[in-house]
Amino acid sequence: MKLKLKVWRQPDAHTPGRMVDYTAEAQPDMSFLEMLDVVNEGLILKQEEPIAFDHDCREGICGSCSMVINGRPHGPRDRTTTCQLHMRSFQDGDTVVVEPWRSSAFPVQKDLVCDRSSFDRIIASGGFISAPTGSAPDANALPIRKSDADRAFDAAACIGCGACVAACPNASAMLFVSAKISHLGKLPQGQPERYTRALSMVEQMDAEGFGSCTNHGECEAACPKGISVENIAQMNRDFLKASVSQRPEVASGGAG
Repeated sequence: MKLKLKVWRQPDAHTPGRMVDYTAEAQPDMSFLEMLDVVNEGLILKQEEPIAFDHDCREGICGSCSMVINGRPHGPRDRTTTCQLHMRSFQDGDTVVVEPWRSSAFPVQKDLVCDRSSFDRIIASGGFISAPTGSAPDANALPIRKSDADRAFDAAACIGCGACVAACPNASAMLFVSAKISHLGKLPQGQPERYTRALSMVEQMDAEGFGSCTNHGECEAACPKGISVENIAQMNRDFLKASVSQRPEVASGGAG
């Protein structure tokens, strides 16, 4: 099949970008990234700059393949990352518009590559637990209700791709942050820092310049892992409780 591509090209973070037209020859069983590989191979043979795009696992796990395809993060199929999107989702002669994530918190570095290190800083602010090191405990050493384990597992499926931010009209990261808060807060190991975690991560999210949630629900619809907006409600409850109950820790000093 032959496709017409309109791809965002931007040489660096400080230079304005533009849409550039390309023609792609693709097979229905190719993935979208394989199609871009073929386009890049042709550009290299013509001594032109290839299209820069992020990728790593190509199995829908790492969240690197972040791009907007025809106005929708990760393309037209539900619960499918760009690397898992096959060209049979398009028709011969289609025009496909490919853009990077659009958010001030995800600045474009080059072409389709965005800097998503703001997510890393949010995780570093509180997305962890305090645990003794050593060998792993038995899986059934801590009794956990199945409903809690299921909800924690569903939230932990988040791959941190940023599709929720790209889809949200406010560029809110609350689905991502709430998924990380919920999957730790639902388990016993995450209870000691549960409320300080909510405070720290929400404050860091605001500091990174992400917008606020206004219940559009676009984030859940765009999420390739189907993370539920119910996690946002859980995060808001934890944040409100923490805002009321938590007090800054005062270091005790000895007498001189």
